[in-house]
Amino acid sequence: MMVVKFLHVILLASVKYIITLPYALLIGMKYPQALLAVLLGGIGGFLFFYYLSKQFIKLVNFVWPCICNKIPQVFKVHYETFCKKRKNKKPAKIFTRRNRFITRIKTTYGLWGIILATPVLLTIPVGAFLANKYYSRQRHIVLYMILSIVGWAGILSGVVHLFPKIFF
Repeated sequence: MMVVKFLHVILLASVKYIITLPYALLIGMKYPQALLAVLLGGIGGFLFFYYLSKQFIKLVNFVWPCICNKIPQVFKVHYETFCKKRKNKKPAKIFTRRNRFITRIKTTYGLWGIILATPVLLTIPVGAFLANKYYSRQRHIVLYMILSIVGWAGILSGVVHLFPKIFF
């Protein structure tokens, strides 16, 4: 039964990192096991999604020109006239709160904003994709993200120890 909890916490930490340590303690895991599962899930999830997004971006860049070449000319002409008509109207862009937040982090804080916000405010998959998409040429991006995940685990551990009655 404990192995199932351990794997469950690892899978949850690989996607939504911030809630996993308190959740692991609430379901009855001991603190060292919960911390280990959260760290394994966060780091493993980041590595998985980072390298998966790298392959996804390569696939899209490879396949997109092929798809564009296969579209019949009739549809291309209709699409171009549609775009010209819409260009005059200038439709308002629809931004959600999440899109505005991600754009603000990227433009204002850059690489360090994505690194620090990924485990807490963004999710691990979104942060891994953004890091790969915009900063994949940075030399130590994977190391920085792993250090961020470990650092946030330390901060969450401190919160758990400061407020033990909430989690025990």
